[in-house]
Amino acid sequence: MTEPTLTAETTSRELEQYRVELTGYCYRMLGSSFDAEDAVQETFVRAWRGIDQFEGRAALRSWLYRIATNVCIDLLNRRKRRAMPMDLGPAQEPVESNLHLLPATEWIQPVPDALVVPDGDPADVTVARETIRLALVAALQHLPPKQRAVLILCEVLRWQASEVAELLDTSVASVNSALQRARATLAVSDVSVMTTPSEPEETHREVLERYVKAFEQYDMDALTALIQEDATQCMPPFDMWLAGRDDIITWWFGPGIGCKGSRVLPAPSANGAPTFGQYKPSEDGGYEPWALQVLRLEDGRIVEFTFFLETETLFPLFGLPPRLDA
Repeated sequence: MTEPTLTAETTSRELEQYRVELTGYCYRMLGSSFDAEDAVQETFVRAWRGIDQFEGRAALRSWLYRIATNVCIDLLNRRKRRAMPMDLGPAQEPVESNLHLLPATEWIQPVPDALVVPDGDPADVTVARETIRLALVAALQHLPPKQRAVLILCEVLRWQASEVAELLDTSVASVNSALQRARATLAVSDVSVMTTPSEPEETHREVLERYVKAFEQYDMDALTALIQEDATQCMPPFDMWLAGRDDIITWWFGPGIGCKGSRVLPAPSANGAPTFGQYKPSEDGGYEPWALQVLRLEDGRIVEFTFFLETETLFPLFGLPPRLDA
């Protein structure tokens, strides 16, 4: 099927058909759902401004990716890379004095799958969800911008090296060299672009139902049974992270005891992972937003807790209510 040619009569609908996949590309590049949406909007603005220069020799999709890549590289050259707490240092003891608050702009942000995963073949959807994992997005931020673009285009989107070379105005040899260096960097981070297939959703559903019940009841025995022994926990925008089930439970029943009595609501999947909105009991009655919980499961147990505490921006993004009544 021939892709549409951009002309003066191009409608917003013809650009909109690429919004989701472009947002996914920009999210992997930038590590921020909000920055990604802004980058796509800027891509569309530049596309409209460049209509007269577009002669239809390239496909519309390729031309938009070229613009989006330039937008992302411009942004990345102007700011510090985003990270996860695990990127900043070793795990720490579960004591409150180890909490240090860093600016929200320094952290990887979660993204609803629906914003970045296009509808289509189930196999393609699986690939898209696996390549927005938090660990992978964080690892990508260690790459220089052009290496990052090359890796995403070649390994995630499956572009040919010749196509990427044309997009970046470089040679195929340069693209292959950049790809090799990017792969080596990811290998050091012990992160791969693809992982093994996820467990059946039915298995996850049962575990997650048990987790929600145990967390709301703050049942230590039930929670201990659900958490893998070497699980991790982090709470951006705090830099502290915990390694091991014992330290996680120590935190929950120590400095984190304020979470006792919380309510947990299911939220749209984030970064290909089960997600919940956590509401803590409020002094004036009801429940107030506390964390967007993004979990990772393996072998029927929870192996990773990421509690994003920037609820003022994240709860609206995930369609969660601003508070819950008693």
